[in-house]
Amino acid sequence: MTAPYQTTSTTVFPVSVIMECSVVRQGRWTVPKWEVVGVVAGEEMATQDIKRTLIRSENEREQYLWTGLALELFKDGAEAYWFNLSGDKPALYVACSCEDETHEVAPVLVTADSAEAGMHEEADDLVFSVPMPPEVHQWLERYVVENYVPQEKKRRKRKNWNEDSQYGQRPETTRPRRP
Repeated sequence: MTAPYQTTSTTVFPVSVIMECSVVRQGRWTVPKWEVVGVVAGEEMATQDIKRTLIRSENEREQYLWTGLALELFKDGAEAYWFNLSGDKPALYVACSCEDETHEVAPVLVTADSAEAGMHEEADDLVFSVPMPPEVHQWLERYVVENYVPQEKKRRKRKNWNEDSQYGQRPETTRPRRP
């Protein structure tokens, strides 16, 4: 797999994902179970190609390192990043695609925005949550401080709908009123 060229800047942070595949039994069948073990971040993770490398194999468990991924930030997501950082457990979300026939799982996106992760989940991608590495936390915190300006909550003044509506007024009658 080839990804677009990725540079290290204030909005892109190179990351790699460690995934584990174990074999579980369901009745007569054995099926693979995938999970994300963690995210490794840093300049040394920057590569142009997304590739998988087997790093450990034992007792029906295999761990793979997926390199060539990046955490990219967008100004319109700054509020979501702020909410993530201000929570009890700041997390990164890894969205993965799954091949139906082979049951192979591959990460396609790493994000700090839970809404973006939710969109991938709604599109039937697998989404895993992992603790945010300290170096990503510091970098994301710096980005939020520089780019997030909380909007003041404005109360809407309710409009009097009776003024514009004929239904709120008494109809004019042509018949005479009783004395």
